[in-house]
Amino acid sequence: MSVDAIDTPRTPQAARIPATAIEDSDAALLQVRGLKKRFSLSGDFLDQLRFKGGKLVRHQEYVHAINGVDLDIQRGEALCVVGESGCGKSTVARTVMGLISPSAGEIHYGGERIDGLTSRQLLPYRKRMQMIFQNPYASLNPRMTIQQTLEEPLRLHHRDWSRQQIADKVEEVMRSVGINPDWGKRFGHEFSGGQRQRIAIARALAVDPEFIVADEPISALDVSIQAQVLNLLMDAQRERGLTYLFITHDLAVVEHFGTRVAVMYLGTVCEVATTETLFAKPRHPYTQALLSAIPRLKDDRPQHIRLSGEVPTPVNLPSGCVFHGRCPHANERCTRDIPQLQRQGDGTLVACHAVEEGRL
Repeated sequence: MSVDAIDTPRTPQAARIPATAIEDSDAALLQVRGLKKRFSLSGDFLDQLRFKGGKLVRHQEYVHAINGVDLDIQRGEALCVVGESGCGKSTVARTVMGLISPSAGEIHYGGERIDGLTSRQLLPYRKRMQMIFQNPYASLNPRMTIQQTLEEPLRLHHRDWSRQQIADKVEEVMRSVGINPDWGKRFGHEFSGGQRQRIAIARALAVDPEFIVADEPISALDVSIQAQVLNLLMDAQRERGLTYLFITHDLAVVEHFGTRVAVMYLGTVCEVATTETLFAKPRHPYTQALLSAIPRLKDDRPQHIRLSGEVPTPVNLPSGCVFHGRCPHANERCTRDIPQLQRQGDGTLVACHAVEEGRL
């Protein structure tokens, strides 16, 4: 009996940025091109077999988490990636860091391609690229003291350092994030959420990186603590010359923290702009809807935009523009053709047929 590899879903063609739309891309610290990631829902080989038309066929189903993402991050900036839950923000962060492998596309760091490197080959980049995770209660090893947690990356990346050098560095980085060095013998469960996140930040800063991916680092914290952690990250950027890829769904944080903003929807980037430009003049219909939903005491914006239609699933992606089913400006072309990011007069990159045709 033959087994035919059919019924395999086709990933839509990525919306690529034209060469003329990239400004100073050669100087970018991080470049992402055509990045895709899909996760299988079909189980192992036997679970994928189905009877169809009297034949045994192989049926594979995927979650299309990232669908052709293109990003440039310049040295010293804080690029914020925003979007609703499930749009692929955290998947982009983890793929950039090499925690999960991309299904397609390229990742270049400092001019070198890193997406195909082995764990051993990635080791020199681990010192330069660090990550702060969302949940401070899960990101620290419960069996290690804070001293051991901070010593671990130093022992890995500085094998020639003496015990005293490591101890001095741990004390310095703890003080820099507002943690008493005398607390080093304690375990993670003895600290509050805000203190744990400070320790997680200290662990990321211990090896003196130049690039940090922060995956919603304040969303699990009390509102009273969020400002303290944000100010700590901004102080570290100013003092150490850090570059951030900052993942968040809080637009108020973006306005306060970000240099530029990339708006994602269903695994695609629909708009990239400076923070000031995005909040003053959003171009993409989805960006306009997001900004209209921000609660304000003095609201001088138009009435809140209520999107109609069903939220599409990343398992069965819609054809054409992934936003066309909820967009009030969609036409027949939007249902057929995937929009590409186009540079506007103010430098904003927008992937929208309505903007391209002057209808919006």
